[in-house]
Amino acid sequence: MADVTQLAELTGNIGTVGYGLAAIGPGIGVGIVWASYIQSTARQPESAGLTRTYAFLGFAVSEALALLGFVVPFIIT
Repeated sequence: MADVTQLAELTGNIGTVGYGLAAIGPGIGVGIVWASYIQSTARQPESAGLTRTYAFLGFAVSEALALLGFVVPFIIT
């Protein structure tokens, strides 16, 4: 049988790497939400109050996904 060499050894909690990867998506999502809000307010300033509510809802949903990405890797391991 051939001699197998080990390239890398993982020690500690790999959940931290999972959270780092999971934080990318919500970070992009929050950027898209606020960019869309700014663009819609610039196009039609009188609707800023209505679109602000939707912007905060989109922000909250994106951040909830970030919190799930933080918690789930620690639950699984």
